[in-house]
Amino acid sequence: MRDKDAFSGFHPIVNFLYFGLVLGLSMFVLHPAFVIIALFCSSIYYKTLNGGRSLLRFFRFAAPAIFLITLLNALFNHKGSTPLLFLPSGNPLTLESLAYGAVSSAMYAAVILWFGCATAVFTSDKFVYLFGRAIPSLSLLIAMTLRFIPKFRAQIKSIVEAQAAMGRRMPSRGFAARIKYASSCVSALASWAFENAVDTADSMRGRGYGLPGRTSYSIYTFSARDRRAVVWLSACGLYILSVCASGMISWSYFPDMGGCAAGAGGAATALFYAAVCLTPVIIDAKEGRRCTSSRSTG
Repeated sequence: MRDKDAFSGFHPIVNFLYFGLVLGLSMFVLHPAFVIIALFCSSIYYKTLNGGRSLLRFFRFAAPAIFLITLLNALFNHKGSTPLLFLPSGNPLTLESLAYGAVSSAMYAAVILWFGCATAVFTSDKFVYLFGRAIPSLSLLIAMTLRFIPKFRAQIKSIVEAQAAMGRRMPSRGFAARIKYASSCVSALASWAFENAVDTADSMRGRGYGLPGRTSYSIYTFSARDRRAVVWLSACGLYILSVCASGMISWSYFPDMGGCAAGAGGAATALFYAAVCLTPVIIDAKEGRRCTSSRSTG
């Protein structure tokens, strides 16, 4: 299968280290500047992997969700020392609760985008390669789950087309009729999924998957570029984590909003964070320029 980008061709250890780092930092560092960086960089990489239309479709649903989460947090969370107005119940709507809701929802959007990128890059065979010996049963289950996601999409499309060929289309009116049609499609999909899972399990058992002493063929080799990528990601990750642990990058929302990330140290940390997040995009652009240069010289 053709790689989606240049970074997808790196060793699975590099891919796992990258996504573990960006997902961990995106989820646990709630500084507004870092959340903005995570959302911006994840959007760029998601666009690189899946195209601009897919990114627009995501934000078509994510933007109203971000607004709704921000509003609901402000309506139900009345902490904060800066009231903007008072609700009919007498509770204040505070600036701090609005800011916390906006940052939290943006963080959720960034994490979903990172997972979308990871699904495209960190394929099921890479997961089995890394964890097949340590946790064979769990790695097989996760690999099958990841593999079923695109297959589910293709199969439900085939089911709908088969239903249409038999003259059974989604009714335009009638809630009960639409539910009945959807139930028949889901039932067919579930039957196919169970049969496919049983066939896969029997096939893996026949190949001796998980037995002690079993060897497996691997197409992955740890090259010099993989070593450089591991050193880069590890060094930047340790630096960012040490700065966060020292308290230089901190931000509180309640009762007063504020924190510290100013100065040269904060700017350098934000720059390194953005560089780590954009590492696959930079690698892809570099490989693209190298291919263009080789074609022109050839």
